[in-house]
Order: sequence, then structure tokens, then C-alpha cells
Amino acid sequence: MLRRTKIVATLGPASDHKKTLRKMIDAGLDVARLNFSHGDADEHRKRVKELREVARKCGRDVGLLADLQGPKIRILRFKERSVELKDGEPFFLDSELGIDDGTNEGVGVALSTIHRDVSPGDTLLLNDGMINLQVERIEGSRVHTVVVNGGILSNHKGINKKGGGLSAPALTDVDKENIKLAAEFEADFLAVSFVSDGDDVRLARQLFEEVGGHGLIVAKVERVEAVENIDSIVDAADVIMVARGDLGVEMGYAELTGLQKKLIRKTRKANKIVITATQMMESMIQNPIPTRAEVSDVSNAVMDGTDAVMLSGETAVGRYPVKSVRAMAEVCTGAEKYQLPDGRTRHRMGDYFSRVDEAIAAAVMYTANHLDVSAIIAMTESGSTTRWMSRIRSDIPIYALTPHVATSRRVSLYRGVFPVAFELTQETQLKMYRHVFDTLLSRELVSVGDSVILTKGELEGVSGGTNSMTIVEVTKPE
Repeated sequence: MLRRTKIVATLGPASDHKKTLRKMIDAGLDVARLNFSHGDADEHRKRVKELREVARKCGRDVGLLADLQGPKIRILRFKERSVELKDGEPFFLDSELGIDDGTNEGVGVALSTIHRDVSPGDTLLLNDGMINLQVERIEGSRVHTVVVNGGILSNHKGINKKGGGLSAPALTDVDKENIKLAAEFEADFLAVSFVSDGDDVRLARQLFEEVGGHGLIVAKVERVEAVENIDSIVDAADVIMVARGDLGVEMGYAELTGLQKKLIRKTRKANKIVITATQMMESMIQNPIPTRAEVSDVSNAVMDGTDAVMLSGETAVGRYPVKSVRAMAEVCTGAEKYQLPDGRTRHRMGDYFSRVDEAIAAAVMYTANHLDVSAIIAMTESGSTTRWMSRIRSDIPIYALTPHVATSRRVSLYRGVFPVAFELTQETQLKMYRHVFDTLLSRELVSVGDSVILTKGELEGVSGGTNSMTIVEVTKPE
């Protein structure tokens, strides 16, 4: 059974060897992530070059996701690199304190408005929620707090406000420079961190297109404000990433699983793509196998219908990058066995369609789930038809036959869609069928005698022009 859920894995020092990268692709890597929070431009250029080279040698079109750092709000530095905060002791945060002047009494903050964003009684969470401070009073730029849950606090740890409300623009000056890099790398996906509403997504798209970018825009949902404005974000974005790190800190961990399920449902209902991310197999940074809890976590996301699951530190800095990808692939495949459709999906049954290719996609999937067919073959320019098809649950593989590498990389993120390089030529219908059958038979994707559904447009080379579906039987090569 083909694995339908896609795997995004982060590149980093642990994967900076062509041999390792090839093994990761062979193990199931579909989309590689560049994390602009770490590394410089030259490091990223080297990784992109190696990714393209290794993927080409593997005969794969691997997607590239460029992930912007965003306005991660962090403390500055301590004189002694770290301090120990003890419960009940006072501690201050001050945006005007020197960069290296932090002590066990207080530390600087890289957010000039923090004193205006908090009030007495607010809870501030540092180091991914490990340290808990309660605001007591504000004096000028200084926020005085008392330590509720202490611990070791080191340089540059992040700050969140419980319930959200720290003001920061979604795109920093550094992000705007990295958008240019993403366009240079021909990134297939641009991820925007800490979005608050749809306007943040639209601004990122505008800036990306202005510098020549053509990839899809990924909105990372990791702030309370994003949850409150989720409809506008889903509407503006192409892809939603459920980024559970900061989101769990701000929303509270008790609500995180239910919120994740809600976001997956909402995104798929809007015919958009969804990635589930953060700490999915965190233990594999150090260990060769995942914990049972991690297996359950990944399986639940898969069974909820996520398009992709993401590995971060596991493949960027972990000891077992290849095993992490392989384990993720095995868990996804195992979970999918228990998620087979009943053939009676109600997805969009009450809708009216504004586009012909949308209507064809829905008709194809309804037919496929009520007829014994082995595959769906979509001859596509942009991949949009296969995206709509992938929103409807099915265990039938969707092969996106396209002459465009960019389209192949894009559909590599769509659940249940598998790109196949295919040159569209002006041929008779019988010759076209023969060409399609020979291509798929040579790759052992179909067998002689299989019934398949084929979709295409009458005008070749026209994006969004799919307007026909045909049920045909795969015949022997002549």
C-alpha cells in the first residue's frame, strides 16, 4: 500500500551529507524544510544545491519548504550565560536593559513594547513554558514579576504570554531578506511564522511574488490571535501548519489536541492543505526508536486527515535522521490501514462549484469511491485538480502526470497524490492512452487489466483547464 500521508523533514547539520540525504529520500522524505531561524545564507544555498542534486539522482521531485523565522520574542543574554530562577523570587524583564547585562535579578527583552502589552496578573511563559512568571507591576520599560515555576534560564529563550497578546509584526526585516532567498532557491512553499490574521499572509505572498517567488504560502498557526482569526488565515493561505510548540504554550496544553483536530477539519473543508508539526518524534533526537506516545500522536494526526507530518530537530540535529524518517513513514502507513473510507463521503455534496475542474475533481472521487478502480490519473498543469481530489478521503492513489517540475514538487505535499513526470504532447486519444499506460506500467504503478479514471483538459498547456473524466482499462503494451 502506498503511503498517502506526506513527510516534511528539516535539513540541518545532521543531514549535511549527500549519503544521509539520499537515505532520507529513500526512507520516505517528500518535502525538505529549510529553517531560517538557524544558519546563514551560504549554508542554506549549499543545502538546497545538495538537495536538488541528490533528489535528481534518486529520480524524485522533492519539495522545498522555506520557513521564515518570524518575530520570535526572546530574552537577551546573561553575563554568566544562564541563571537559576527560584520560586517566589522577584525577576524583571526590561526592553532597555543592555544586551549582555542579564543577571539573576532580571534580563533584557527583544520587544520594545512588552511593558505596554502586559498588565498586573498576567502570566509570562519562558523557555517553551518551562518557566512561569506572574506580572506584579510595570515601571517604565521594566516589567516586574514573581517567579511561579522556576528553573535554569539561559540566553535567547522565547517568551509567550498566556492567552496571547504580545504585539509583534509577522514579518521582520530579517524575514524580508529571507523571502528574497526563498525566491532565489525557487522554494515550493514559503512558511510564515506567527501570523495573526489573513493580512499577514497576503503581505507575505505579495513580497514573495515581487521578488519572483512562485511557491505556495504556508501560514503557521502558533498564536492565540491566529486561532481567533483562523477563518481569514485559511482563506488567505494555501497551506496551514499546526505549529504546536508556541501554540501549546499560549493556549495551554490541555486544549491542544482538540484544537489540532479542529484546525485539520477546518483546513480540509476549505480545500486547503494542512501540516501537523512540532515534537512529533522528539525523543528520536537521541534515541533510535520513537516512544509509544509519539507513535500515538503521529497516528492520531494521520487518522484525522492531516496531509503531512513534520520532523524538526529529529532530522536537523538528531543522531538518527534516517531512522526518524523511516519510523515516521512506518507509523503513517500503519495508521492509514485503520482509516479506509466507507465510500460514502459527504464532502461538498451540498456545494455548487464555481469552476469546472473543481466539479470534475469531486465527480472523480465520488465515482472512485463507488466503483472498483485501481488508480486515478490526472493530467495536470498546475496540480489544482489533484488538490481538490485529495480533500476527499480515499485509499485510491492519485497520480499527477505533469511536465512541470514545479508542479511535481508542489503536489508532493498533497495527501494521496503522487507526481509522475510526463510530457504532454499533441496525440490522438488512443496514442495518448498508450503513452499514459506505458509510463505507469514501466513504474509498476498499475497492472494490465486495471480500471482507472483519467482526467484531462481539452486544451493542453492551459492551467485549470481540466474538463473531462474517462474510465478506461489498462491494456498490454503493443
